[in-house]
Amino acid sequence: MEKVFIRKKPSLAMQDKPLSGIRVLDLTWLLPGPLCTLHLADMGADVIKVEAPLRGDYARLSPPFQKNNSSLFLAINRNKRSITLDLKSESGKEAFQALCCTSDVIVEGFRPGTMKKLGLDYASVKAIKPDIIYCSITGFGQDGPYAEMAGHDLNFCAYSGLLQPNEDVKPAVLPFQVADIVGGTQTAAMGILAAIIQKLRTGEGQYLDVSMMDGVMSHQAINLTQVKSEQQNQAFVVDLLSGNHPCYAIYETADGKYLALAAIELKFWQRFCECINRDEWINQHPASGKKAKEITDELKLLFLSKSQEEWLLQFEGIDCCLSPVLTMNGALEIPQIKARKMVCEHSHPIEGQVIQFSFPIKSSAFEFEVYRPAPQLGEHTAEILNELNIENPKLTNQ
Repeated sequence: MEKVFIRKKPSLAMQDKPLSGIRVLDLTWLLPGPLCTLHLADMGADVIKVEAPLRGDYARLSPPFQKNNSSLFLAINRNKRSITLDLKSESGKEAFQALCCTSDVIVEGFRPGTMKKLGLDYASVKAIKPDIIYCSITGFGQDGPYAEMAGHDLNFCAYSGLLQPNEDVKPAVLPFQVADIVGGTQTAAMGILAAIIQKLRTGEGQYLDVSMMDGVMSHQAINLTQVKSEQQNQAFVVDLLSGNHPCYAIYETADGKYLALAAIELKFWQRFCECINRDEWINQHPASGKKAKEITDELKLLFLSKSQEEWLLQFEGIDCCLSPVLTMNGALEIPQIKARKMVCEHSHPIEGQVIQFSFPIKSSAFEFEVYRPAPQLGEHTAEILNELNIENPKLTNQ
């Protein structure tokens, strides 16, 4: 007789969350996939991390460590459960297939073909769970000449044209993982949520092929306009946002700190010029070419005449898009971040008090909360197998 696996109902505490009742199997590690499933977990999905025995998610080994656990792992794996399964063993595959039968979404981040070798690819899972939503996150996608190539965030940004140099700035390593997060995390989350809605309407699942490089390229709408307009010398917006104009640039102050000026609109540039007594520059907005360089050079010298704090005092109350360039420690202390409650603190049974960023969407329908700290490796293995009415055979090889 064929086994029937029944999913446990969500707890009362979870029933007010938008994704309550949705189960997600997370086979990803490091950043893009886990951050995607973090958002789903924060919205109430039952996210189960399926981790390899002994090693688990590589992020567990990423310094710095709070006490025993990686701060990165703690930050992006709250509100999830962890099960360890050896997916190369028959018993591990059987347990995973049982989980698939009670799940709505699978997210994996292996190289193309890996899940097929394990017999756990979309076609195989669909055969036992026809309405499954199966999302693969890779660097270059499932097909094309680069599909099998290795790569990291910097490579995807480089290939996509994001790092193109401008007149004064050489390509630089960005201090934010644009391809991982914009191309991987956010694109995958958007696709998964859309697939859930479509499944509610049609009853059908689907396969989602998410490429981090595709995700980066698709969000460069402004840069795309440069391709044809360069020949006509009309690449104004791209050029304006690249730091080649005095109204949109970063300036050093006397104390070695920096200010960011983003006075793109004329009204903001006018207020800025009036505040520094340079009314003659108002009609030079936006300046370009030789004139832009002259004004920029003068502004560089001007900003070096006072400290960051002195400039901020001078511009207090002047709405002209001038802001301090802050460190992360400084950003955590600004009134806006505190007012928006973007930093939360919760108690971890092993790590003590853990500080993390909150869920970034404020909803009138549900409150964000940390209802489960980031799990230890395989912490919920017995619990999850018990829910599936599976005796705990040697699934983990631990």
